[in-house]
Amino acid sequence: MTAYDYRPVWAGAICDPATTGGSVDRIDLYDSPERTGSPVATAGPAARLREAVYRFTLPDSLANGRYWCAVTFTPSAGVTATDRMVKVDLPRGTGLIASAEEMADELGVTLPLTAALRERYWTKIRAAQADVSSYLGRPLVPTPRRLLDVTPLWGYALNDPQAWPIQQFDDVVTVIGHVDNLDGTFTVDLLVGLDAATEEPIVRYVVAHAAEAIRNDPTAPESGTRRVTSVSAEGQSISYDSAPLAGQVGAPPLLDSLSGYRPRLYRTIATASANPWPYGSRRYRRRW
Repeated sequence: MTAYDYRPVWAGAICDPATTGGSVDRIDLYDSPERTGSPVATAGPAARLREAVYRFTLPDSLANGRYWCAVTFTPSAGVTATDRMVKVDLPRGTGLIASAEEMADELGVTLPLTAALRERYWTKIRAAQADVSSYLGRPLVPTPRRLLDVTPLWGYALNDPQAWPIQQFDDVVTVIGHVDNLDGTFTVDLLVGLDAATEEPIVRYVVAHAAEAIRNDPTAPESGTRRVTSVSAEGQSISYDSAPLAGQVGAPPLLDSLSGYRPRLYRTIATASANPWPYGSRRYRRRW
Protein backbone atom coordinates (compact mmCIF):
# COMPACT_ATOMS: atom_id res chain seq x y z
CA MET A 1 0.00 0.00 0.00
CA THR A 2 1.06 3.60 -0.64
CA ALA A 3 1.06 6.13 2.20
CA TYR A 4 0.15 9.78 1.71
CA ASP A 5 0.55 12.19 4.63
CA TYR A 6 -1.89 15.11 4.68
CA ARG A 7 -1.80 18.32 6.74
CA PRO A 8 -5.30 19.84 7.05
CA VAL A 9 -5.62 23.58 6.49
CA TRP A 10 -8.79 25.39 7.49
CA ALA A 11 -9.57 29.10 7.85
CA GLY A 12 -6.07 29.94 6.63
CA ALA A 13 -4.22 27.93 9.27
CA ILE A 14 -3.01 24.38 9.83
CA CYS A 15 -5.46 22.55 12.07
CA ASP A 16 -5.53 19.28 14.01
CA PRO A 17 -9.12 17.98 13.79
CA ALA A 18 -8.63 15.06 16.19
CA THR A 19 -7.96 17.45 19.07
CA THR A 20 -11.21 19.39 18.53
CA GLY A 21 -13.64 16.54 18.00
CA GLY A 22 -13.14 16.36 14.23
CA SER A 23 -11.59 13.89 11.80
CA VAL A 24 -10.02 13.55 8.35
CA ASP A 25 -12.56 11.40 6.56
CA ARG A 26 -11.81 10.78 2.89
CA ILE A 27 -9.59 11.50 -0.09
CA ASP A 28 -10.96 11.20 -3.63
CA LEU A 29 -8.46 10.92 -6.50
CA TYR A 30 -9.38 12.16 -9.99
CA ASP A 31 -7.57 11.89 -13.32
CA SER A 32 -8.17 15.53 -14.32
CA PRO A 33 -7.83 18.92 -12.59
CA GLU A 34 -11.59 19.54 -12.92
CA ARG A 35 -12.19 16.93 -10.20
CA THR A 36 -15.57 15.99 -11.65
CA GLY A 37 -17.26 12.68 -12.35
CA SER A 38 -16.43 9.47 -10.57
CA PRO A 39 -13.09 9.39 -8.73
CA VAL A 40 -10.41 6.97 -9.87
CA ALA A 41 -9.96 5.84 -6.26
CA THR A 42 -11.11 6.71 -2.77
CA ALA A 43 -9.37 6.16 0.56
CA GLY A 44 -10.11 6.95 4.18
CA PRO A 45 -10.53 7.66 6.94
CA ALA A 46 -7.00 8.89 7.64
CA ALA A 47 -5.11 7.85 10.77
CA ARG A 48 -3.56 10.57 12.93
CA LEU A 49 0.18 10.09 12.60
CA ARG A 50 1.30 12.96 14.82
CA GLU A 51 0.29 16.53 15.54
CA ALA A 52 -1.60 17.94 12.50
CA VAL A 53 -0.42 15.09 10.23
CA TYR A 54 -2.84 12.42 8.99
CA ARG A 55 -1.98 9.39 6.87
CA PHE A 56 -4.09 7.98 4.06
CA THR A 57 -3.40 4.51 2.70
CA LEU A 58 -3.82 4.52 -1.08
CA PRO A 59 -4.40 1.37 -3.16
CA ASP A 60 -1.41 -0.11 -4.98
CA SER A 61 -3.46 -0.57 -8.16
CA LEU A 62 -3.10 3.10 -9.12
CA ALA A 63 -0.86 3.77 -12.11
CA ASN A 64 2.11 6.14 -11.94
CA GLY A 65 1.26 9.75 -12.64
CA ARG A 66 -0.55 12.75 -11.18
CA TYR A 67 -3.93 12.64 -9.47
CA TRP A 68 -5.97 15.70 -8.55
CA CYS A 69 -7.64 15.18 -5.20
CA ALA A 70 -10.41 16.40 -2.93
CA VAL A 71 -9.98 15.78 0.80
CA THR A 72 -13.05 15.88 3.02
CA PHE A 73 -12.46 16.52 6.72
CA THR A 74 -14.19 17.83 9.81
CA PRO A 75 -12.14 20.61 11.46
CA SER A 76 -14.34 20.44 14.55
CA ALA A 77 -17.60 18.84 15.60
CA GLY A 78 -20.43 19.84 13.26
CA VAL A 79 -18.22 21.57 10.66
CA THR A 80 -17.36 19.97 7.29
CA ALA A 81 -14.67 21.21 4.89
CA THR A 82 -13.31 20.08 1.52
CA ASP A 83 -9.76 20.78 0.37
CA ARG A 84 -9.51 20.89 -3.45
CA MET A 85 -5.89 22.06 -3.59
CA VAL A 86 -4.33 18.62 -3.15
CA LYS A 87 -2.30 16.87 -5.84
CA VAL A 88 -0.74 13.42 -5.42
CA ASP A 89 2.07 12.24 -7.71
CA LEU A 90 2.75 8.50 -7.81
CA PRO A 91 4.88 6.58 -7.08
CA ARG A 92 5.70 7.72 -3.55
CA GLY A 93 8.23 6.53 -1.01
CA THR A 94 11.02 6.10 -3.57
CA GLY A 95 13.62 8.26 -1.82
CA LEU A 96 13.13 11.10 -4.30
CA ILE A 97 11.99 14.34 -2.67
CA ALA A 98 10.38 15.64 -5.89
CA SER A 99 8.30 13.99 -8.59
CA ALA A 100 8.66 13.80 -12.34
CA GLU A 101 5.36 15.68 -12.65
CA GLU A 102 6.78 18.61 -10.68
CA MET A 103 9.63 18.66 -13.18
CA ALA A 104 7.10 18.72 -16.02
CA ASP A 105 5.34 21.69 -14.41
CA GLU A 106 8.65 23.56 -14.21
CA LEU A 107 9.47 22.80 -17.85
CA GLY A 108 5.98 23.40 -19.22
CA VAL A 109 5.63 19.81 -20.43
CA THR A 110 2.07 18.54 -20.84
CA LEU A 111 0.91 15.65 -18.67
CA PRO A 112 0.69 12.67 -18.66
CA LEU A 113 4.34 11.71 -19.04
CA THR A 114 5.64 8.72 -20.92
CA ALA A 115 7.56 6.08 -18.98
CA ALA A 116 10.82 7.02 -20.75
CA LEU A 117 10.39 10.72 -19.97
CA ARG A 118 9.60 9.96 -16.33
CA GLU A 119 12.78 7.89 -16.04
CA ARG A 120 14.83 10.75 -17.52
CA TYR A 121 13.37 13.19 -15.01
CA TRP A 122 14.05 10.83 -12.11
CA THR A 123 17.69 10.63 -13.15
CA LYS A 124 18.03 14.42 -13.10
CA ILE A 125 16.29 14.63 -9.72
CA ARG A 126 18.71 12.08 -8.23
CA ALA A 127 21.65 14.12 -9.51
CA ALA A 128 20.22 17.33 -8.03
CA GLN A 129 19.61 15.59 -4.70
CA ALA A 130 23.21 14.36 -4.66
CA ASP A 131 24.46 17.92 -5.12
CA VAL A 132 22.27 19.22 -2.29
CA SER A 133 23.25 16.36 0.01
CA SER A 134 26.93 17.03 -0.65
CA TYR A 135 26.52 20.74 0.12
CA LEU A 136 24.54 20.16 3.31
CA GLY A 137 26.79 17.34 4.47
CA ARG A 138 23.83 15.15 5.38
CA PRO A 139 21.37 12.80 3.64
CA LEU A 140 18.02 14.15 2.50
CA VAL A 141 16.02 11.07 3.53
CA PRO A 142 15.56 10.16 7.22
CA THR A 143 16.51 6.78 8.66
CA PRO A 144 14.11 4.66 10.76
CA ARG A 145 15.22 3.84 14.31
CA ARG A 146 13.56 1.96 17.17
CA LEU A 147 13.93 2.45 20.92
CA LEU A 148 13.19 -0.63 23.02
CA ASP A 149 11.96 -0.68 26.63
CA VAL A 150 12.32 3.06 27.21
CA THR A 151 10.49 5.22 29.74
CA PRO A 152 9.16 8.68 28.79
CA LEU A 153 9.98 11.80 30.75
CA TRP A 154 7.12 13.12 32.84
CA GLY A 155 5.34 16.18 31.49
CA TYR A 156 5.95 15.55 27.78
CA ALA A 157 3.48 14.25 25.21
CA LEU A 158 4.35 10.79 23.92
CA ASN A 159 4.66 12.10 20.34
CA ASP A 160 7.21 14.70 21.49
CA PRO A 161 10.80 13.55 20.74
CA GLN A 162 12.02 15.21 23.95
CA ALA A 163 10.04 12.65 25.95
CA TRP A 164 12.46 9.89 24.93
CA PRO A 165 16.23 9.25 25.22
CA ILE A 166 17.31 10.56 21.82
CA GLN A 167 20.55 12.34 22.76
CA GLN A 168 22.70 9.80 20.92
CA PHE A 169 21.16 10.65 17.55
CA ASP A 170 22.28 14.31 17.41
CA ASP A 171 19.91 15.08 14.53
CA VAL A 172 16.31 15.88 13.74
CA VAL A 173 14.06 13.26 15.35
CA THR A 174 10.39 12.59 14.61
CA VAL A 175 8.24 10.16 16.59
CA ILE A 176 6.12 8.12 14.19
CA GLY A 177 4.70 5.61 16.66
CA HIS A 178 4.86 4.23 20.18
CA VAL A 179 3.57 1.02 21.76
CA ASP A 180 2.92 0.55 25.48
CA ASN A 181 4.63 -2.61 26.74
CA LEU A 182 2.27 -2.65 29.76
CA ASP A 183 5.18 -2.71 32.19
CA GLY A 184 5.86 1.02 32.33
CA THR A 185 8.09 1.01 29.25
CA PHE A 186 7.45 1.70 25.58
CA THR A 187 8.71 0.65 22.17
CA VAL A 188 9.15 3.82 20.11
CA ASP A 189 9.59 4.12 16.33
CA LEU A 190 11.50 7.18 15.14
CA LEU A 191 12.66 8.86 11.97
CA VAL A 192 16.13 10.31 12.42
CA GLY A 193 17.54 12.87 10.02
CA LEU A 194 16.34 15.59 7.69
CA ASP A 195 13.11 14.79 5.84
CA ALA A 196 13.79 17.02 2.84
CA ALA A 197 10.55 16.05 1.10
CA THR A 198 8.66 18.14 3.69
CA GLU A 199 10.95 21.18 3.33
CA GLU A 200 9.65 23.41 0.53
CA PRO A 201 12.92 25.37 -0.03
CA ILE A 202 14.85 22.14 -0.62
CA VAL A 203 12.19 20.70 -2.92
CA ARG A 204 12.07 23.99 -4.82
CA TYR A 205 15.83 23.98 -5.34
CA VAL A 206 15.96 20.33 -6.45
CA VAL A 207 13.17 20.84 -8.99
CA ALA A 208 14.71 24.04 -10.37
CA HIS A 209 18.20 22.50 -10.51
CA ALA A 210 16.98 19.35 -12.27
CA ALA A 211 14.86 21.36 -14.73
CA GLU A 212 17.82 23.58 -15.60
CA ALA A 213 19.89 20.48 -16.30
CA ILE A 214 17.23 19.39 -18.81
CA ARG A 215 17.17 22.84 -20.44
CA ASN A 216 20.94 22.78 -20.87
CA ASP A 217 20.89 19.33 -22.47
CA PRO A 218 20.81 19.85 -26.26
CA THR A 219 19.67 16.27 -26.83
CA ALA A 220 16.60 16.59 -24.62
CA PRO A 221 13.35 17.31 -26.47
CA GLU A 222 12.35 19.70 -23.66
CA SER A 223 15.47 21.86 -24.06
CA GLY A 224 13.58 24.25 -26.32
CA THR A 225 11.17 25.43 -23.65
CA ARG A 226 13.04 28.75 -23.40
CA ARG A 227 11.87 31.62 -25.56
CA VAL A 228 13.55 31.78 -29.00
CA THR A 229 15.37 35.10 -29.47
CA SER A 230 16.79 34.68 -32.98
CA VAL A 231 16.91 32.25 -35.89
CA SER A 232 19.44 32.37 -38.73
CA ALA A 233 18.22 32.97 -42.27
CA GLU A 234 19.09 29.43 -43.32
CA GLY A 235 17.63 27.98 -40.13
CA GLN A 236 20.98 26.45 -39.21
CA SER A 237 21.23 28.11 -35.79
CA ILE A 238 18.75 29.08 -33.10
CA SER A 239 19.38 31.32 -30.09
CA TYR A 240 17.34 31.02 -26.91
CA ASP A 241 16.68 33.49 -24.13
CA SER A 242 19.18 32.99 -21.31
CA ALA A 243 18.09 32.09 -17.79
CA PRO A 244 17.47 35.03 -15.40
CA LEU A 245 20.49 36.12 -13.40
CA ALA A 246 20.73 35.30 -9.72
CA GLY A 247 18.47 37.55 -7.70
CA GLN A 248 16.19 38.43 -10.59
CA VAL A 249 12.52 37.50 -10.66
CA GLY A 250 12.13 33.94 -11.92
CA ALA A 251 15.78 33.03 -11.34
CA PRO A 252 16.50 29.56 -9.92
CA PRO A 253 17.28 29.61 -6.19
CA LEU A 254 20.92 29.64 -5.14
CA LEU A 255 22.52 26.74 -3.31
CA ASP A 256 23.49 29.14 -0.52
CA SER A 257 19.79 29.63 0.21
CA LEU A 258 19.83 26.17 1.82
CA SER A 259 22.64 26.97 4.25
CA GLY A 260 20.18 27.02 7.15
CA TYR A 261 19.78 23.25 6.79
CA ARG A 262 23.47 22.51 7.33
CA PRO A 263 24.15 20.81 10.68
CA ARG A 264 25.59 23.07 13.35
CA LEU A 265 28.95 22.15 14.83
CA TYR A 266 29.78 23.08 18.41
CA ARG A 267 33.15 23.18 20.11
CA THR A 268 34.51 24.56 23.35
CA ILE A 269 35.88 28.10 23.06
CA ALA A 270 39.48 28.29 24.22
CA THR A 271 40.03 30.62 27.20
CA ALA A 272 43.11 32.16 28.75
CA SER A 273 44.84 30.07 31.42
CA ALA A 274 44.29 31.03 35.07
CA ASN A 275 47.19 32.87 36.75
CA PRO A 276 47.87 33.56 40.46
CA TRP A 277 46.31 36.77 41.79
CA PRO A 278 49.30 39.14 42.14
CA TYR A 279 47.82 41.39 44.86
CA GLY A 280 47.45 40.29 48.46
CA SER A 281 48.54 37.27 50.45
CA ARG A 282 45.74 34.98 49.30
CA ARG A 283 46.30 33.17 46.06
CA TYR A 284 43.10 34.12 44.24
CA ARG A 285 43.07 33.04 40.64
CA ARG A 286 41.74 34.97 37.73
CA ARG A 287 41.70 34.46 33.97
CA TRP A 288 42.79 37.94 32.86
